[in-house]
Amino acid sequence: MSVPVAFNDIGKSAKDLLSKDYPIGGVKLEVKTTAPNGVTFKVNGQRDNKTGIIVGDLETKYADKANGLAFTEAWTTSNHLNGKIELENNLAKGLKLELLTSLLPSVNEKAAKINATYKQPNVHTVATLDVFKTHFSVNSVVGRDGFLVGGEVAYSVLDGKISRYNAAVGYTAKDYGVAVHATNNLSNFAASYYHRVNSDLEASGKASWATNSTNAVALEVGAKLKLDSSAFVKGKIANSGVLGVSYTQALRPGVKVNLGASIDTSRLNENAHKLGLAFTFEN
Repeated sequence: MSVPVAFNDIGKSAKDLLSKDYPIGGVKLEVKTTAPNGVTFKVNGQRDNKTGIIVGDLETKYADKANGLAFTEAWTTSNHLNGKIELENNLAKGLKLELLTSLLPSVNEKAAKINATYKQPNVHTVATLDVFKTHFSVNSVVGRDGFLVGGEVAYSVLDGKISRYNAAVGYTAKDYGVAVHATNNLSNFAASYYHRVNSDLEASGKASWATNSTNAVALEVGAKLKLDSSAFVKGKIANSGVLGVSYTQALRPGVKVNLGASIDTSRLNENAHKLGLAFTFEN
C-alpha cells in the first residue's frame, strides 16, 4: 500500500504539462548551488518585459537528513524576510511539521503559519494554521488502487464560520490519469486528463466552468514532445485562441535554457503577444 498524493497534487501531471516550462512575459534566471556541507543556495531573478521591473530573491537551506530537520531562509528584493523550519519523521513516523514566517520590516507586516502533514498508507492529510489571521484549514486524500478522493475545508476562527471548501476525485494509472476538481465552495468545476502516449510524447487537456458565469466551458489542450535526451518542445492552445509554445534545451549538465511564446491568434495584427526566456544553472 502506498501513500496517495496531497490534495493540491491531484491532477498534477496534467497541470504541470499545461503550465510549466512557459516563461512568458519576461526573462528569468535561476541559480542553484550546493556547498560541500550540504547547504544549498538558490538565487531567482525575473525582469518583466512590459514594465522593466526586476524582482528576485536569495534562498539558503540547510538540511539535517539524519534527524529530519531543515532550515530555510529567503530575502527578496521587496525586503521580505521569509523563514521555514521543517521537522519530519521525528515526533512520529509519517508526521511532518513546518513553521513558516514572513516579515516586511518597512511596514512591520508579519505572518506565520504552522503546517502539519501526516502520511500513512492510503491517507495523506495536511492541516494549516494561520497564526495571526486565525485561519485554520485541513485537507485530506484517501487513495486505493489508483483511485483518489479528497476534500479541503477552511475555517475562520474570528468569524466563526467556514470560509472555503473544495473537493476532488481522480484516478492515476501507469500511463494516464484523470481528475475532477470542485473549488470555490463547489462553484467552479474543472476536469483534466493526462496521457503518456509513448516514451517521447505526452498529452493533456483541461475543461473548466464556473456556475456563476454565463461563459461557456473553457478548454485547453497541450502536448510535450521529447526530441532527444537533452531537449523537448511543448505546445498548448485554449479555446480563447491563445497559443503557447516553448522549447527547453539542456546545454550541458546543470545548465538549461527555456524559451516560450504566447500568441493570441484572434489578434495577430495587434501587440498582444508575449515572449519569454529562462536560464537555470545548477551544480
